[in-house]
Amino acid sequence: LAAVRIPGYSINTERSYLGWINRFLRFHCKLSPLSCSEPEVASFLEHLAVRRKVSVATQSQALNALVFFFARVLEQPLGEIGPFKRPKRPKRLPTVLSPAEVQELFSHASGQSGMMIRLMYGTGMRLMECVRLRVLDVDFNYSTITVHAGKGGKDRQVPLPAVLSDALREQIQWVRKIHDFDLSAGFGTVFLPGALARKYPSAEKELRWQYLFPSTKLAQDPRSGVMRRHHIHDSAIQKAVRKAASKSGLTKRITSHTLCHSFASHLLQSGADSRTVQELLGHADVATTMIYTHTAGLGGQSTRSPLDTIE
Repeated sequence: LAAVRIPGYSINTERSYLGWINRFLRFHCKLSPLSCSEPEVASFLEHLAVRRKVSVATQSQALNALVFFFARVLEQPLGEIGPFKRPKRPKRLPTVLSPAEVQELFSHASGQSGMMIRLMYGTGMRLMECVRLRVLDVDFNYSTITVHAGKGGKDRQVPLPAVLSDALREQIQWVRKIHDFDLSAGFGTVFLPGALARKYPSAEKELRWQYLFPSTKLAQDPRSGVMRRHHIHDSAIQKAVRKAASKSGLTKRITSHTLCHSFASHLLQSGADSRTVQELLGHADVATTMIYTHTAGLGGQSTRSPLDTIE
């Protein structure tokens, strides 16, 4: 556990890595970890692809966890693993909602979760980027929101939707009241990334560092054991999206990431260039962004069916 804490991974990455390491050790339960090497890693990864039918991303995550385990824990870095069965990477188009469908979804989402759903669509932020926002990330003067350590671990800025400006101001005032209450009760600290807590000892109690969408309850920090108010759990927003989608009667498979896909497609439809959309989404390669030219009907998807020309 100490080794996985040193690189500064997120708590979700820590748990994911520990889970894959435990699965690997159980898979080779008859062997000592010190006697395992590249062939054992290859057989485990192939087992995941052939027997467990995992996706490419899942197998890659398992590989990253094992590379970390051998290099940082066993101090026996892996060499060439050799060939092993990999899942086929399917070519799939993302699900995109039309503007009318987005409005229908919004009509069944209210309160804080409704505002977050609108914010994800209006900015292109991913779910975890949204729930991790802090008060200081919102700049009303420049109408921007700063996403810290977003896609690829990079910072970027996204536009602050004007229609949500007043709601976000009210949200900050609500956060202020909760924070004042926590301080009066002897709490009021918040988790700070990296070494910020040591560099700025008083920052963890400042309003500007508080989460913009805080949890309704105090909880024990899994790392330090300190009672703090963390951000709202991402599962709460996922449930809100599913509930709104169910009530709206839409038959498409709708998740929180559908809002990001719709944001990109609608921007391209409105005339935005792909490079701008790439920067707003935080993609490292514009080729990743180009998939939205299909969902926006800008590629071959805009071709009329021959049936429509004769009927």
